Amino acid sequence: MHLRSCLTEAMATYITRRLLQGAVVLLAVSFICFIIFRYMGDPVLMLAGRYATFQEREEVRKAYGLDKPFYVQYIRFVANAARGNFGRSYVTRVPALGLILERLPASVELATSAILISFLMGVGLGVLVSLKPYALRNRFIMAGSLFGISMPTFLIGVVLIMVFAAYLGILPAFGRGETVMVGFWRTGFLTWSGIRHLILPAFTLGMYQLAVLLRLTRAGMREVLAEEYIKTAWSKGLPPRKVIFKHALRNVLIPVVTMTGLQFGELIAFALVTETIFQWPGTGNLLLTSIYETDQTVIVTYIILAALIILSLNIIVDILYAFLNPKIRYD
Repeated sequence: MHLRSCLTEAMATYITRRLLQGAVVLLAVSFICFIIFRYMGDPVLMLAGRYATFQEREEVRKAYGLDKPFYVQYIRFVANAARGNFGRSYVTRVPALGLILERLPASVELATSAILISFLMGVGLGVLVSLKPYALRNRFIMAGSLFGISMPTFLIGVVLIMVFAAYLGILPAFGRGETVMVGFWRTGFLTWSGIRHLILPAFTLGMYQLAVLLRLTRAGMREVLAEEYIKTAWSKGLPPRKVIFKHALRNVLIPVVTMTGLQFGELIAFALVTETIFQWPGTGNLLLTSIYETDQTVIVTYIILAALIILSLNIIVDILYAFLNPKIRYD
């Protein structure tokens, strides 16, 4: 009981420390975003319009507090951001955060599908290849992983569209398909049309991650399978499934889970190429449009939200370590 209490206290201390570190990182990100917002073009020109008079521009500058000193503007920016108020889009004139959150379900579902495909297939194929690395079938699998790593994402997407949409005609080439509202979340998981539209972009987005996880799992499994405790497990006559999955794979999963967690955050935040190719109505597509239109409010909001998502996922991955390997202690 005392040991469990100590472990719980150590984990709570570790999580608190990580949250404080995350807060510092978010402050740094917010400062960079404020610099972008303040000095990469005058926001007054966007707010007041290109043909506004000098007097109209000064009125807008005063109304938005842009006539205040630098530090006052930054403190106000952080205070508003902490309340979820990042300002309005210059183009659509609606709150920037609401605009991003409206698109977020599409990006989360795409990233979740891609990471599940890459994790399940990458780990499964990595284990398979590690057991008989010199078999002809496994050599083809490893050659395919090199193909997945080397091919640019946009080229993979174009090839998949040509094969499955243009030539075979069995999957749609673009769009999200039919969606339904579940509470505040608009999902495509509950309709056949939504699932069909998800297949090609999910495979395109997850192909590189699949290849990386496959090679990482294979390398870790080959190293672990040569350890003495694995040889002892075999000599005791334990079932192959128990030796491979309980004793070997469990010790390999820590770097795999770390990589998966990092990739998941990046897939949610930065799937610009895939969303553009498949005209997927997600946040990446919105960011690209905002960059073209110089919509600084949306760009800044997106960057801060992406940093928050990635930091949160990193903390969750660190906590999962203790469940994968009880020997890990949070000092």
